[in-house]
Amino acid sequence: MNTILIIEDDKAIVDVLKMILEHDGFKTEQAFNGPSGLEKFKAVNPDVVLLDIRMPKMDGIEVLQEIRKMDKRSIVIMISGHGNIETAVQTTKLGAYDFISKPFDVDRLKLTIQNGLNYKNLLAENESMKQMFGTRLELQGSSEEMKKLKDLIGKVAATSSRVLITGENGTGKELAAKLIHKLSDRSDKPFIHLNCAIIPKDMIEVELFGCVEGFLSYSPGKRIGKFEMADEGTLFLDEIADLSLDSQAKLLNVLGENKIEPLGSSIEIPVNVRVITSTNRNLPELIQEGSFREDLFHRLNVLAINVPPLRNHKEDIPELIKTFTEEICTRNDMPNKEFTRKAIDYLVSLKWPGNIRELKNTVERLMILSDSNVIDRKNIEAENQSHVSEMDKVMNSESTFRDFQDISEKIFIEKKLAENDWNITKTAESLDIQRSHLYTKIKQFNIENPGKEDKNQ
Repeated sequence: MNTILIIEDDKAIVDVLKMILEHDGFKTEQAFNGPSGLEKFKAVNPDVVLLDIRMPKMDGIEVLQEIRKMDKRSIVIMISGHGNIETAVQTTKLGAYDFISKPFDVDRLKLTIQNGLNYKNLLAENESMKQMFGTRLELQGSSEEMKKLKDLIGKVAATSSRVLITGENGTGKELAAKLIHKLSDRSDKPFIHLNCAIIPKDMIEVELFGCVEGFLSYSPGKRIGKFEMADEGTLFLDEIADLSLDSQAKLLNVLGENKIEPLGSSIEIPVNVRVITSTNRNLPELIQEGSFREDLFHRLNVLAINVPPLRNHKEDIPELIKTFTEEICTRNDMPNKEFTRKAIDYLVSLKWPGNIRELKNTVERLMILSDSNVIDRKNIEAENQSHVSEMDKVMNSESTFRDFQDISEKIFIEKKLAENDWNITKTAESLDIQRSHLYTKIKQFNIENPGKEDKNQ
């Protein structure tokens, strides 16, 4: 049960708020002036605070400042019968979640409280994720390539400058971003991740900057943007090259001013965010084509990190296999399994166009599907045999060039779907195509998810 602390000097208003909130299942606490409100805040650690601005002994703005000193993530909603734009701006800059004028609309009050709770839950989930990957978050590999990368990440993390991470799909760009955050002085603050490639273009600015209540017809509540969520922490913008030119212009403005303006609002909100971006594309080429802004590139490319493809440090594959094996066995509560030397040598000899992500998916698939605790080269070859056999049939038949193209495309898509556990978004990313295009291909080639059959048996 969520607890709401009401700090308000008008007893009649407190009684009405108590009745409304307790009817909706909230637990309420109340205080009739600032000092007693602060004592209550320390004692009950409420989920949300409803705070009046004009009160005797200590006004609401002073109380807000003291609450933020005690807990910077507290959800404080200011209420006042003398509200105006200037007051709303002032309280927002001081850390209030929202501002509601008296007499308040009950539905709006409820919605604002719920949105505040949702925002608090997002921060809690982020903290949980950070703790979960805490000690296990590290780059694997002892090659010279990886030693250089680890050293560079350590140097970059010690600064507050913006970072642009480049590299092919599956190399570990997201892991590099998380490491930079973990090793920085912002490590106890939020790490917010936004993949620009999978957000619809008409929603990306809402995701980045948020919007006011009523801006979206299908979602009438206020939306908190990723910049605001990441305040004092790190915002990782993955696949930055997928931003439209209009969104690039607005991002450029935010990076210059360190202020955001939620869509539909005229109120600027200051933010203190370290921005890390990544891409698997050649931004200088996109600049020449006119699809990426050169001034934005220079804003983002203060510190540059390139994550090498797996083919450049194949000597790390045995260590990676060992790490993945231990992790997969622990996560799935499986008996320990191991790869023979012949199996490891064979895996080292492969090309791995999907890089470390492809290697990890292959190891996981082999371990789960293998009935033995020892995985040999023949297990790996058998796993690929169905694809090889089907291709051989086409090669040795009187098929047309179009037939060959179709079967090759089908086999490749099936392989990528299996590597990504039939996660359509991840598969589309690895293939560098739109999700809708992938769905069309799945239907065209009549590709079925084998996992769905297993669940129905």
